[in-house]
Amino acid sequence: MHFRISGLPAEPFAELFSLSDAALAARQAMRTVADKPHAYPCRISLTDAEPGQAVILLNYEHQPADSPFRASHAIYIREGERQFDEVDQVPDQLRRRLLSVRGFDERGLLRDADVVPGTALEPLLERLFKDEGTAYLHIHMARPGCYAARVDRA
Repeated sequence: MHFRISGLPAEPFAELFSLSDAALAARQAMRTVADKPHAYPCRISLTDAEPGQAVILLNYEHQPADSPFRASHAIYIREGERQFDEVDQVPDQLRRRLLSVRGFDERGLLRDADVVPGTALEPLLERLFKDEGTAYLHIHMARPGCYAARVDRA
């Protein structure tokens, strides 16, 4: 079974980096600087910010479905990043974390979910996609609960 993991496209967030701190705050967002490794995961590139790099923390609606599972959560993004969009490749950012993977149908209703170390992600993706009613998967960082990436069949 082949899968495609994708981060968020960079374009919708590009203007945020030129905003003042006050303008970001008006959008419930904030600029911050990474102060330790592997603590600020960019949802565009699916790489972690290095200490000293600036990131923007904002709320993002990752599940816009018109269902009870509609959801948003805080995410980090980093300026100048390219969208991760690869087939059968798991980025290191996901490998080093405990992940919650949730499968949804076409209507945005939850079909199944499980928690797995990132080093064991592929068998879970295969199991969840065996259900033909599962249209797509969302990966979340299990401990903080924030959205990480989308997975589709490839």
